[in-house]
Amino acid sequence: MSVILDLIKKEEQRQRDTLMLIPSENYASKDVRNAVGSVLMNKYAEGYSSKRYYQGNEFIDHIETIAIEKAKKLFKVEHVNVQPYSGSPANSAVLFALLNSGEKIMGLKLSSGGHLTHGHPDITFSGKFFKSVQFGTKDDGIIDYDEVEKTAKKEKPKLLFIGTTAYPLILDWKRFGEIANAIGAWLVADISHVSGLVLAGAYPSPVPYAHVVTTTTHKTLRGPRGAMIMLTKKGIKKDVELSKKIDRAVFPGLQGGPHNNTTAGIAIALIEAEKSRELIELKRESLSG
Repeated sequence: MSVILDLIKKEEQRQRDTLMLIPSENYASKDVRNAVGSVLMNKYAEGYSSKRYYQGNEFIDHIETIAIEKAKKLFKVEHVNVQPYSGSPANSAVLFALLNSGEKIMGLKLSSGGHLTHGHPDITFSGKFFKSVQFGTKDDGIIDYDEVEKTAKKEKPKLLFIGTTAYPLILDWKRFGEIANAIGAWLVADISHVSGLVLAGAYPSPVPYAHVVTTTTHKTLRGPRGAMIMLTKKGIKKDVELSKKIDRAVFPGLQGGPHNNTTAGIAIALIEAEKSRELIELKRESLSG
């Protein structure tokens, strides 16, 4: 045990002494870390608030409800699931909920800055169990939206999974929404790398144009290693049963009980993000005044 504790201390020192510029990493606050290391990890809580399969979840229910309500308020969405263990399971749950095996999806190639879960062929859940159509970038590394639209109208995927891991430019959510509308497809926006920037107003939100939004919680949101699936007004309007489908896909479809300590960390990260956004808005008001 002492060896592990010593290694943890050394890793803590390494993080203090090293400037890391890996975009999928960040530094969680002490409050978030305390929540993740709390007694909440001892409790099973299969199910959802007020509908658990284990006794003694009154406090867990309250924590999960706070996380959900904060996310709904901050991202301006209609429904949130905070239980996915990480980003890949969250994206898998969306595919599991919205499609049947073998149906067609479309996403940005990994080599052009996309993500494995957006249809990378052969070796991923999204590429093996669904027919994947991938689009890339032009020679200058920029997405050609006209070409994306042309391919989408030709291939007619049932779902567009749009998000990036290594694409430096802002995505045109409105244009992707128009493409999805033109072929009657679901538009799923994966904002894992930029969700904190979205809340700060530094990156445009896909919420007005997408049906579903997914994000991890440990990157620019600075929370624990978890994920959220968020449903927009547009998504609920397209399918009034969408929230039930998503929740059932997460549990019991793909996983068991949530990690309650992670849920608490997500709630704290969202509260911290809310406070930060308030400070940003105050600063903008003072500068404009």
